[in-house]
Amino acid sequence: MLGIGMWVLMLAGSGLLHIYLWRRLVRDTTRPATLGRRLGTAAVVVSALLAPGTRIVTPMLDPSQDGGGRWLAWPGYTLIGVLLYLLLALAVLEVPRVLVLRRLRRTERRTAPRSAEAQPVTAAVAGVPVTAGAPSAGAAAAPVADGDGAATGPEDASGPRPPADGPMMGRRLLIGRAVGALAGATALGTVGHGMSVALGDPRIKRVPIPLSKVNARLAGLRIAVVSELHLGPMLGRSHTERVVRMVNGLQADLVAIVGDLADGTAAQLGPATRPLRHLESRYGSFFVTGNHEYLYDGVKDWLDEMRAVDVQPLVNERVEIRHNGAFLDLAGVEDLAGEETGRGPDLEGALSGRDTSRPVVLLAHQPVFAEEAARHGVDLQLSGHTHGGQMFPLTAVTAMSGPVTAGLGSVDDTTLYVTSGAGFFGPPVRVGAPADISLLELRPQNG
Repeated sequence: MLGIGMWVLMLAGSGLLHIYLWRRLVRDTTRPATLGRRLGTAAVVVSALLAPGTRIVTPMLDPSQDGGGRWLAWPGYTLIGVLLYLLLALAVLEVPRVLVLRRLRRTERRTAPRSAEAQPVTAAVAGVPVTAGAPSAGAAAAPVADGDGAATGPEDASGPRPPADGPMMGRRLLIGRAVGALAGATALGTVGHGMSVALGDPRIKRVPIPLSKVNARLAGLRIAVVSELHLGPMLGRSHTERVVRMVNGLQADLVAIVGDLADGTAAQLGPATRPLRHLESRYGSFFVTGNHEYLYDGVKDWLDEMRAVDVQPLVNERVEIRHNGAFLDLAGVEDLAGEETGRGPDLEGALSGRDTSRPVVLLAHQPVFAEEAARHGVDLQLSGHTHGGQMFPLTAVTAMSGPVTAGLGSVDDTTLYVTSGAGFFGPPVRVGAPADISLLELRPQNG
């Protein structure tokens, strides 16, 4: 659960971002004191509260798919996705916007003096005497507008300016509305596409994994890797059923679920995991905890829930897999987040006393644990956690935070495979990082 300090930071950050959004989407597109400006300002205030409020309040509500949390999660998290791409689009449009406005200001400076010179002539034509060097009566009485349309004195330090409702103000509004419309269309289009990807079927990735200790008898062993189900108010039992159906279609020898099963307690979301009982594989299904299993009280309850659906938790332990008369060690460790609650990974204990001539496959939620795995001679580590970045440009940020963002890589002599996961967290959006279920096939190094 998030602390009060984090709540304050989220609300403050949201406020600053929405000030910028107000300037670009409300101030630059509406005239002062109009109904449009009042409605736009109200919408920005609601958005500024709803975006962080969703992350703060949703965990306090019933997180099941039929619970109260869904009424806040769907609009709130979708809004967060829209805001991300709205800010990105506006940032990209800042340079052309500034250039066009600069050109307009130059035009104003060229036309303003001619307007001022025309005033005495007009007064004389009307029969009003004009004294050389003195302003006309009409010029003395009429205020002019500053660059934002606010009334000032007859002649400020920057010289005469056009009225608030003049052609230049109209052009500024046109530019502001064009920028807002383009940014809005880009954000909504991107989020719409991202939602169709996130809510659709995960893609199947088939990946050969060459390992030096895999002999001819172990060759061809298939491991289905699943992660990031993130069961909660937006992904429920039907999502689990879909994943089970897709995994069973792969005819895997074993199934590895590498964490972040749900966003809530086993009492709240246990029913959504029940379809896992129907997973089919030759040597069984196995589970290790992810960091989200420690965000809520009751990680032991989740381990019991997995045992109840015939998915074996590997809690800093290993099992022996026999395939075609050859052996492989399958080990699993608790997630690093467990260290805050006195639990956490114990790889040395999990591998203690094993036959080092056998290949060892390690299930560990976070890819960064591969550095520890390499020190213990692990041949292959299977991880999740990253979501592949989930949403561009966060994909680039994620790439800087670990050894592998998604797919196959290595840390020293340890091969590392990271799945992008089958679900999503937060915004129901995936852009540039589609969900996947991976089927890995072990092969000899030189096979």
